[in-house]
Amino acid sequence: MAPNDRWSLDFVSDQLTDGRCFRILTVVDDCTRECLALVADTSLSGARVARELDRLVIERGKPKTVVSDNGSELTSNAILTWADQSRVAWHYIAPGKPMQNAFIESFNGRLRDELLNETLFTSLAQARVALGCWRADYNDARPHSRLVWRTPSEFAFTCHPRRDLALRYAEGSAPAPVAIIWSTGRGWGHPF
Repeated sequence: MAPNDRWSLDFVSDQLTDGRCFRILTVVDDCTRECLALVADTSLSGARVARELDRLVIERGKPKTVVSDNGSELTSNAILTWADQSRVAWHYIAPGKPMQNAFIESFNGRLRDELLNETLFTSLAQARVALGCWRADYNDARPHSRLVWRTPSEFAFTCHPRRDLALRYAEGSAPAPVAIIWSTGRGWGHPF
């Protein structure tokens, strides 16, 4: 697989210290293991998810496939319309089979163990800041065994098509000629 071949989406719920609940949309690139988004809010509708996906597409390009469960937000008309208009394949896992979306389930477990279970959030603003810091640490500072002990950001950098190759071969992909042919003004010939 390559970056943007498959993104996995899911939701995680948590609670503020005053008892109000909030949800977090988690998005992971299955190839690079990068956390693409952690969006926290009290309500995350299908339309909001579609807006967040539009933002991600602008930032890093369009995925070939998105994988999610059959939650009402992710089966809404807003998501079906987004997938159709964006020409992105959307794959729904079988109901009650979270192991079919193992990348995001593993990621969500790590997020819950390392941040959500360890932090008392007093406000949504505090939760968003903490999620942003955790995401930066996860992507940029932690080596991952499945990525040959590179961070997701380092691994993603090695996977992305190298833009400088297109410039290097602007003349074409054929090898350079052995002899140089010059125009003499009277036709084409060798410089000798």
